[in-house]
Amino acid sequence: MSIRAIYKNGVFQPLEQVPIKEGTEVDVYPRDEENDKGKKPKSIRDLGFFGMWKDREDIGTGVEYVSRIRKYRHEPERE
Repeated sequence: MSIRAIYKNGVFQPLEQVPIKEGTEVDVYPRDEENDKGKKPKSIRDLGFFGMWKDREDIGTGVEYVSRIRKYRHEPERE
């Protein structure tokens, strides 16, 4: 989930309705306006999540992983 907010007078103020209970602890990851302003990634390698599963040996290639997920999704359930 992502919530847009403005930091003002030492407080983060949401810019929209927030579906979270009062008092819930959250992590905040501010954008770097200098580097992000109007800049789109040139490659998927520029995105923060690229390579996050590189050390996983149980997944195989991306194609193998997706094929395995799809296989189980489309097989009829056994009784």
